[in-house]
Amino acid sequence: MSYPVYPEPRYLGEGGEVTARFRAADTPADLADESGNRTSHLATGASTGGEFGLYRVELAARSPGPSTHFHRAISESFFILAGEVDLFDGERWTTARAGDFVYVPVGGLHAFKNDSDALASMLLLFAPGAPREQYFEQVAEMASKGGEEFAEFLVRHDSFFVDTKGGPGRA
Repeated sequence: MSYPVYPEPRYLGEGGEVTARFRAADTPADLADESGNRTSHLATGASTGGEFGLYRVELAARSPGPSTHFHRAISESFFILAGEVDLFDGERWTTARAGDFVYVPVGGLHAFKNDSDALASMLLLFAPGAPREQYFEQVAEMASKGGEEFAEFLVRHDSFFVDTKGGPGRA
């Protein structure tokens, strides 16, 4: 029987280290907007040494989310905690509910939105870890500026939006 091979060791110490980090469930969100959307930076790329970024995102009722896009350097995974999130895979929409998981490989078209009348909550995992917190914190402001500055912002944050039939209509 063949077993998967683990990556090469990166920690070479003998006894381990005290390095775990704890974030209580009642920690306030790192980012909130006037519509009721909230984002919590659970583990940033900086805090994981670039291994991954993990964010809890709460989408207010009828939140449009980003339009169809892809990433050249990072994969994105969605784990739905509560409510319903509509996810687009470049061809069709699927309604994901609590416990559902979606993995979008590098280059995979995707979009998401909350079309329901209730709050939806999900975990977003980006791998490898990238500074997505900067994207979340600045995207609304940059989108309102538009033009070349917004286009450069999107490229800097590995977000390539496309005009795909069926996708929602905003960046």
